[in-house]
Amino acid sequence: MEKKMRFDSYHPMINFIYFTAAIAGAVCFDHPAFLAVSYICAFLYSVKLNGKRSFIFNICLVPLILVYTGIYSYYNHYGVTKLRVNFIGNQITLEAVAFGFVIGMKIAAVLMILSCVFTVVSSDKIIYLFGRISPKLSLFLSILLRSVPRIKARARRIGISRSGIGKGCAQGNVFERIRHICALISILITWTLEDFVESAASMKCRGYSLRGRTAFSIYRFDNRDRGFVIASFAGIFMMIAASLLDQTHIYYNPEIIMNRITMVSFIFYAGYACFLLLPMLLQMIGETRFKRCVGAAELH
Repeated sequence: MEKKMRFDSYHPMINFIYFTAAIAGAVCFDHPAFLAVSYICAFLYSVKLNGKRSFIFNICLVPLILVYTGIYSYYNHYGVTKLRVNFIGNQITLEAVAFGFVIGMKIAAVLMILSCVFTVVSSDKIIYLFGRISPKLSLFLSILLRSVPRIKARARRIGISRSGIGKGCAQGNVFERIRHICALISILITWTLEDFVESAASMKCRGYSLRGRTAFSIYRFDNRDRGFVIASFAGIFMMIAASLLDQTHIYYNPEIIMNRITMVSFIFYAGYACFLLLPMLLQMIGETRFKRCVGAAELH
């Protein structure tokens, strides 16, 4: 039951619709309220999926947002609210700072959503989604998704092995460490290229390049997927309605202008948050039911 409620167990088309809408919302909405919802929901869902590793990664994005904000406001000088003058005599404006922060938040939210995509969407799902439309594209994306974690795991194995013989990346003086890092990279590249050659030979032997090749799929569209489709399109419809009712519009040039926040605005914020948190809520419900079933079985 717990596994059945996890988002990676849903149909690939469901994963594609949800993540496409989530990324589109994070990229298209400039309104700080909607952007904050995107950022917070992406933060929570990525931590729920990947645990401590994602938490550390998400925290590391905060200084990058601030650095980007500073760089953007330093080289863009539109706006009427002047804050100070930089050392070359250009004005730093509140509007440029605010919009730079918005762009930084967008980038961070998209990166966190992509970390969820790498966890939920497997290479098999990529091939299922795009195999008939563009087999080469689906193959490229599936290999890319598989290669990133495998390369990281191999780099870790190589580092541990070399540390055992005194040639780790943190062992020796500065020049020795540089030489050890270069050796690790060389071994990793060689190992990865050999793996690509073996994969290409294996695919050729299995007739992957032949025309008329059929494919087997284990994915079936059931009632659970239909229910999620209804909920997803309800969330997408709310996003479109918020845009049509000017709830997402804001201007940063020449000054910050946006509509007054009302109770209707909070309804759209809540609906958008529910849509983004829907996979995490379903997984939490599944985990709670599973624990109750285990507890009931132990009592009997």
